[in-house]
Amino acid sequence: MIALNHFNQLSASEALAMLQPCVAIPSWSAALVAARPYASLAGLRKEAYQQTLGWGAAELETALGAHPRIGEKPAGPQTHAAFSRQEQSAVDDRDIRLTQALKEGNARYEARFGRVFLIRAKGRSGEEILEALAQRLAHSDDEELRVTLEQLREITLLRLEGVIGQ
Repeated sequence: MIALNHFNQLSASEALAMLQPCVAIPSWSAALVAARPYASLAGLRKEAYQQTLGWGAAELETALGAHPRIGEKPAGPQTHAAFSRQEQSAVDDRDIRLTQALKEGNARYEARFGRVFLIRAKGRSGEEILEALAQRLAHSDDEELRVTLEQLREITLLRLEGVIGQ
């Protein structure tokens, strides 16, 4: 984590590199970097949120490339993987029943919607995630796109809080 005043002083390429792990949508990072300097964290967070409001199916597809399936522990040293491991830490991969249910639910979701199931896992147990997965399988395509984009916003903004602080 770096301080806001330090983030404001980074070169554009350094600032982009700091934001890249928050979400794999380059236009979001570029917009935040271009809007510097920020007078406060609240100002940065407000701009970050505003930049998510225009996201649609194309941005979601781009972002999902950096998100593992729920219940599958991401591998590798990349910051995306590190964030995902931390966010999914409450999913007990030693619970064989839960692991199998998530695997089957993920498969049904992917067959139904054609993409990886995305949910803000931070603060949710594996059982809560499984319950949300079951509920979301009943959504219409448009409703699920809206919900998935909201989950992506939540994940992105939580990650931003882990990257830039006071």
